[in-house]
Amino acid sequence: MGELKRGGFHRLVSRRFRPLANRNRFVPTTTPLSCPDRNVPMGFLDKIQSMFGGGRRVDIEMRFERIRSAVSGTMSNFFVARDRDHDNRIVGVKLCDIEKVDFFESRFKGLNKPSEGEIAISMKHPNVVVTYEYGLTNKNQPYLVMEFVDGPGLQVLVNNREEELLGNHRLSMIIQMAESLAYVHRMGYIHRDICPRNYIASEDLSLVKLIDFGLTLPATKDFMAPGNRTGTPLYMAPEVVRRRATDQRVDIFSFGVTCYHLLTFELPWPFSEASGMAALHHDTSPPKNILDYRPDLNPQLAAIIMQSMEPNPLHRIQDMDTMLKGLKKVSKERVKKGES
Repeated sequence: MGELKRGGFHRLVSRRFRPLANRNRFVPTTTPLSCPDRNVPMGFLDKIQSMFGGGRRVDIEMRFERIRSAVSGTMSNFFVARDRDHDNRIVGVKLCDIEKVDFFESRFKGLNKPSEGEIAISMKHPNVVVTYEYGLTNKNQPYLVMEFVDGPGLQVLVNNREEELLGNHRLSMIIQMAESLAYVHRMGYIHRDICPRNYIASEDLSLVKLIDFGLTLPATKDFMAPGNRTGTPLYMAPEVVRRRATDQRVDIFSFGVTCYHLLTFELPWPFSEASGMAALHHDTSPPKNILDYRPDLNPQLAAIIMQSMEPNPLHRIQDMDTMLKGLKKVSKERVKKGES
């Protein structure tokens, strides 16, 4: 069906590494000094080269001492490393597949789409992974350098059904996840790949961060036109699956499925296949009520999750700020009543 599934970065950011603004000794070696002529159509690689003015390329193997690899996606590979250029700081490095990224970017030729690096480095929020720099390797591969979070990915927690570890952390985690997505929306983007794989937690689960802007698009008319079926099928909104016009509400749908999965360790549509065929059920079969799996769940929280997965976007929660308001109300009641 032509979907692009994204890989996550499962052990990527530690709170002991502070955002760029607080690390005076770090100067990105490849920060763009000028932007290309936005009226000139160009491929993804040409665009990056233009942005960096034909400057030096990074030799990944010389600069970074690999510590371990992480789960790779279909468009990139990830590894954790010591950055020899910056006091052996531990970072996450994302190496993009040139052909696959260029193919994705070619869908938006002539629309002046910002690159993943441009989008990622602009995000400054406590619940969004910090991107330190981006550029090209000496093999012309696009790369990104990110902070390292030494904790489990949400997908690992869900797949391993870590009930004892998650305990009563879930609502706090969901609120932080919502904060990050609300920020992305306020920045004028649609993430387009909200799923457990793209959230990373600190070791004690007190902090959650959103990662991976490889499929992120501006929330503008040209980029919301019908036809772009990209994302992770099991979390994909019906309008994406059906190649209809989209908007930021596709993220709200995916966020609802992600929260449902976190709260129950189950998916709302219990189909065995993980392909685009499964996603076709998202507007033809009703999701299983979350209270069937978690009868102990706060009823207001259950209602928020279920409404966010409405197949008709007009019936969904309409924006993340509204969702956040509802989640915080549930949190206040939980404090008063001691609910989980």
